[in-house]
Amino acid sequence: MAPLSLSRLFRSKGHFQRLIVGCNALHTHGASWSCCDRTPSTPRHGQRFGAFSGIGGAGQGLVHHSGTLITAAPLCTSADSGVDMTSWLWSIYNETKKQTEELIPVISSNSMNPDTIFANNEISLQDIEIYGFDYDYTLAFYSSHLHTLIFNIARDILVEEHRYPEGLREYEYIPDFVIRGLHYDVQKALLMKIDAFHYIQLGTVYRGLHPVPDKEVIAMYEGSHVPLEIMSDFYGKSSHGHTMKQFMDIFSLPEMTLLSCVNDYFMKHNIDYEPVHLYKDVKEAIGDVHVKGIMYRAVDADIEKYICYGEQTHAVLRKLSENGKKMFLITNSPFDFVDRGMNYIVGKDWRDLFDVVIVQADKPSFFNDRRKPFRRLTDKGVLLWDRIHHLEKGQIYKQGNLYEFLRLTGWRGSKVLYFGDHIYSDLADLTLKHGWRTGAIIPELRKEIKIMNGDEYIHTMTWLQSLTGLVEHMQVHRDPASQAVVQEWIKERESLRSRTKDIFNAQFGSLFRTYHNPTYFSRRLSRFADIYMASLSCLLRYDLRHTFFPRRTPLQHEAPFWPEQTSAGAMKIPFPAERAQGVSE
Repeated sequence: MAPLSLSRLFRSKGHFQRLIVGCNALHTHGASWSCCDRTPSTPRHGQRFGAFSGIGGAGQGLVHHSGTLITAAPLCTSADSGVDMTSWLWSIYNETKKQTEELIPVISSNSMNPDTIFANNEISLQDIEIYGFDYDYTLAFYSSHLHTLIFNIARDILVEEHRYPEGLREYEYIPDFVIRGLHYDVQKALLMKIDAFHYIQLGTVYRGLHPVPDKEVIAMYEGSHVPLEIMSDFYGKSSHGHTMKQFMDIFSLPEMTLLSCVNDYFMKHNIDYEPVHLYKDVKEAIGDVHVKGIMYRAVDADIEKYICYGEQTHAVLRKLSENGKKMFLITNSPFDFVDRGMNYIVGKDWRDLFDVVIVQADKPSFFNDRRKPFRRLTDKGVLLWDRIHHLEKGQIYKQGNLYEFLRLTGWRGSKVLYFGDHIYSDLADLTLKHGWRTGAIIPELRKEIKIMNGDEYIHTMTWLQSLTGLVEHMQVHRDPASQAVVQEWIKERESLRSRTKDIFNAQFGSLFRTYHNPTYFSRRLSRFADIYMASLSCLLRYDLRHTFFPRRTPLQHEAPFWPEQTSAGAMKIPFPAERAQGVSE
């Protein structure tokens, strides 16, 4: 997710456009601040100067407020000009902060709608004839009680079947401890967030329930970069000698929390243990909750407690059906569980809406393994032995594979749009190998957008971007007085960065960003999903001829042309030489 964008402020033609006009012109000419009072660069009386751009390296030259390059001049320090650099820098800081604050009301009035559908790739619904769906966290949404249930059952399995200490029963599920997309170092027993460039976000590395100091992390990994050869495989699994496991599934939240709690117990009680064994045991216990049907039976027994009522899901399916769209369901869940949930969400006639229903598909193998044929399943759960020549509406099929599915249906290419919540298991193969269009359901998106619309985030992020611009351009002044000021700004910037992380999650921050970089999760989302949204209900805001267009996110060398990439504030601030001559604004 992009940080606070200022491009939406184009609609405000007052102080905002005055704020950016000199900024773009200065950066375009490669200019930077100068405090020299030498003759070539001293402004004529009445001239004013633009501020600095928030992107790009420091160059030379002064720019008139209209954007005209006046002259080129080397950068000077206070030793050259005799100017009190400390006072001058702080005056710029204060003016920047003042003008940044003036932007807040405009930014706050341009909040993002959490029900928006976001496009990574251009896609027109007019071209889509067939809609496919996963079940869990796509058609069916679960309450927080389900994660507590999975945690408690798996914890008890560790104690009762794997002979783990009874003291583990003292641990309860911590709802807001972890976020999706984290990596777990199996051999070091560390949970962490990694960005799109394989760098660990320092401050987000946890052993058990406690953070690991940055110095210790850097020592263990000889820096903060994680080499490709120890990262997880394509589907985020730890295998073939890889030591990292990525947790991309929403169901993995209780697994990560249980791993952290068990590690915490062993360390707290000074128990010598093998982290690899711990990881495998927790993974097996979590698997048993699903494979043995324990979770399914618990949900069936109290469906209103665990499944959120799906009135809007029903409305989406009805809308597609009424517009003549074909629909299919491919899920890893068993039929009884899906049937019970869909009866609750949609109604007893839910199967009439779908042209094909496939359960226990074993994704992602379903998309790659050609060997498993389809088997028809009766309403009573009996598997039939007859060869499948057609996928018939109203019938239930188990297993199978995508290649057979394509042969039997003829549903190929970009006329198919499939929705799922798992970036790897649901979407990756479809977009890379089969040319289907893909839609990612990201339930966390709604909460994060609401946070981004809040005053705390807007104030913090706007000032963070302004302060970053100050640091970037004023670092060229190398005299001790200037560097002391810049170092204070850097410390404040680090504090602001930590605050923006904590607003989302105190331990790991946003699902989509590691400070300024996209997360590893976010990069995969942008690669494997044409569109993404908080829930299927977002489709109700659009007609079925709507075209989604991705925003033209600027490349770094395009930044001078994009206002949101400029530093907010500090426009029309005179240079020290200008102050000395009494030039007024």
